[in-house]
Amino acid sequence: MMNKITGHYSQSYDDELNEAVDRLLTMGALVEQQLRDAIKAFIKGDRDLALEVIQTDRTVNTQEIGIEEHCLEIIARRQPAARDLRLIVGVLKSINDVERIGDQAEHIAKQLLDEDCQRPTEAQLEDIEMMGDKVLQMLQQSLSAFKEMDAALALAVLKQDKLVDHDYGRILRHNLTYMLEDTRQITRGLHLIWVARALERIGDHAQNICEFSIFIAKGQNVSHLSEEEVEAVVDKGRK
Repeated sequence: MMNKITGHYSQSYDDELNEAVDRLLTMGALVEQQLRDAIKAFIKGDRDLALEVIQTDRTVNTQEIGIEEHCLEIIARRQPAARDLRLIVGVLKSINDVERIGDQAEHIAKQLLDEDCQRPTEAQLEDIEMMGDKVLQMLQQSLSAFKEMDAALALAVLKQDKLVDHDYGRILRHNLTYMLEDTRQITRGLHLIWVARALERIGDHAQNICEFSIFIAKGQNVSHLSEEEVEAVVDKGRK
């Protein structure tokens, strides 16, 4: 249950704002499952599941359009200000990132369906699975931070991105080395790099959602601030 928005001049306005957040979270849950399925399909070599991931993308796109229309209607009818306006802007920006996470999940699934895709080794799949688990956790927690408007949780998720970047760099270096040593590894290596790159991008989009959560909660855009500066914004006003 999200931290419900209350206290406006009409119950219907409260309901409209809550619906915007609820619909974002519903879309986020669908994309989270889409990503989970994409990683599982690639790890297990499950082509049928990969096709399901791709088919889900149309539903995600439809949800994005519906939420955007709902938010624009709120702006036109209610003329929100202050925190309400930040909330609507945060939802509008976040649905774009959630939709792009769905696109990256689709990209992962398509790597498996490529006829030239060679099955990775067990060690290579373990690397992808480990990175995927971290990214899934980031996505889950970023949506939780938005749900609760929890700036402290959002900050904690932002700090996790360094681990994802480290995994991506390691997978990239290892596969480039294999490809240079044995040209037969080029196709396999490229698919693994593309999957790792998709996961790294998903981590970035989860970061963006967290930054919007902090923007809503604290009233300050932190997208271009250093980690220390973001910490100062989050800590401001704490007792």
